Amino acid sequence: MKSKFIKTTQCILATIVVACTSPTLESDAAMPESNTKTSVSTQKMAGYNLVVDINGTGDYKTIQQAFTAVTANNTAETKIFIKNGRYKEKLVLPKDKINVTIVGESKDGVIITYNDYASKLNSAGTAIGTSGSASFVITGSNFKASSVTFENSSGNVGQAVAVRVDGDKAIFNNCNFLGFQDTLYTRTDTSRQYYYKCYIAGATDFIFGASTAVFDQCQIFAKKGGTYITAASTSQTSKFGYVFLNCNLRTDSGKATYYLGRPWGNYAKTVFINCDMANHIKPEGWHNWSKPEAESTTFYGEYKSTGLGGNMSSRVKWSHPLSDAQAKEYTVSKIFNGWVPVL
Repeated sequence: MKSKFIKTTQCILATIVVACTSPTLESDAAMPESNTKTSVSTQKMAGYNLVVDINGTGDYKTIQQAFTAVTANNTAETKIFIKNGRYKEKLVLPKDKINVTIVGESKDGVIITYNDYASKLNSAGTAIGTSGSASFVITGSNFKASSVTFENSSGNVGQAVAVRVDGDKAIFNNCNFLGFQDTLYTRTDTSRQYYYKCYIAGATDFIFGASTAVFDQCQIFAKKGGTYITAASTSQTSKFGYVFLNCNLRTDSGKATYYLGRPWGNYAKTVFINCDMANHIKPEGWHNWSKPEAESTTFYGEYKSTGLGGNMSSRVKWSHPLSDAQAKEYTVSKIFNGWVPVL
């Protein structure tokens, strides 16, 4: 199934039983003419408030400088254009920097990267921990990113987060998330996050946390050397956790090497709907993290999984094959309690 963007925010896909609420697509801002001599800041690109260029032709050379320049608690959108380059920065978007949008010149050309990892020691000799390892921490609400690569380049050294999202109503459109263990940390249970046509790669627990997140038409790439794709820690009071809609699950690992998920928290909720799964998915599908008590409190579900790893007949007995009626409840609007993302 492919999402279809129309001027209204509601669409019902009649060819399948799942009804969906699609985001509204905004027109892309005009791209700049190439100009090596004139500063972009003096010939401002239409539609953007700030321009970042590591080579010095923009308003700022670093992304953090641009974030610092954003007016605190600004109710209007601040739109930042980032020119191609490898930006080695440990970024933080503070809680009072809201309604910030970053747009990359190209998805593979704009790379935000850092190489911290959980066991790395700080100046006091204490490990920085998983939360502290993130290359980019987003605490401001209403953040958007389009056509950007986010990376933790540490490799196979344990927990090493590329992006940690704490703020509510975060949107990622056509972005890459690259790492190994713990690539994407959807941290807080009050956060709603929407990922559209993104590529997310990693190994053990590389999508994890307590947030409510929808992954729409994304490619989820499981690297060789890992075992679990998701590790949700959904709160007991949250109706939804992770929802994967029309995603492709791919790998460079071997046959039957990966579980779809395991419960970091005992109320983990993860559902795959209309997803195509390669043969790296184990027949049993899900793992209880050696916590039998979690089997009765988690909600792991699938609907119309396809591919060599999509056979649901041998899934663990405590998982949930969704009925048509249940699947219809997984619309974007319902999952996000009325919020419909606008790309």
